[in-house]
Amino acid sequence: MPVTVTAKRALRSSAKKAAVNTLIISKLEVAIRQAKKTGKAESVRLATSLADRAAKKKVIKKNKAARIKSRLSKLVKPASKK
Repeated sequence: MPVTVTAKRALRSSAKKAAVNTLIISKLEVAIRQAKKTGKAESVRLATSLADRAAKKKVIKKNKAARIKSRLSKLVKPASKK
């Protein structure tokens, strides 16, 4: 356990941040599973948006977000060319 006041404050802060990060990651994982299951453009768009937000908040690295987005974009069938 922390002894100093500053260490106690840091522990409280890191616990709050960990809770928020866990929530963000779990929402992202659910959205990815849903997008893979359905393959609909709307669910892929939502998962892509959540991946971008997680990377912006530095919960995941930006390259991981790029990989997620790339894999999800392959699921959506491209529109037919005229």
